[in-house]
Amino acid sequence: MPRTPPLTATLLALLALTACGRPPELREPPATTGAPRPSASATPSNATPTAPATATPSAPAAPTAPAPDPAATPCRGTPSGDRIVALLRGSAGVLPRNVRVTVRTGPLCAEGWHYTVLAVAGHEELQAVTRGRGKLTLVTAGTDVCGVEVRATAPPGIRTLACDGVPGA
Repeated sequence: MPRTPPLTATLLALLALTACGRPPELREPPATTGAPRPSASATPSNATPTAPATATPSAPAAPTAPAPDPAATPCRGTPSGDRIVALLRGSAGVLPRNVRVTVRTGPLCAEGWHYTVLAVAGHEELQAVTRGRGKLTLVTAGTDVCGVEVRATAPPGIRTLACDGVPGA
């Protein structure tokens, strides 16, 4: 009979051992809460069978405040389009004083943020995102106002307008 090399014999022995194991019916199931574990013994139990545990209903959740409206809606008088234009012409320095500007869309408001689209004579349309209830702060202005701050912190209604375009325009 030919002699089997030691490495081959070792591999065959390991293969035989790894293929064996505890049969599935004798393995313990993973731990579950509330359910009894079956016994691994082969002898039947004389104990009375018990009904499976049932979950008790949890207490109803406490009412929560309604979520803010995610849509941007026309601002109720403040800020006005003129106030947005004044900010862009003044301290923000975005618009020169001698260019004709008309408000095309907005301002639209959501949670203290504002979105406005301006038609600027001789130039591309200008979008502006501002915030604040008393003193206005310019967040961004330009032809693409979907910047990091708008994407990360603006309310959904403003973010949708600034990043996906003006609906119906």
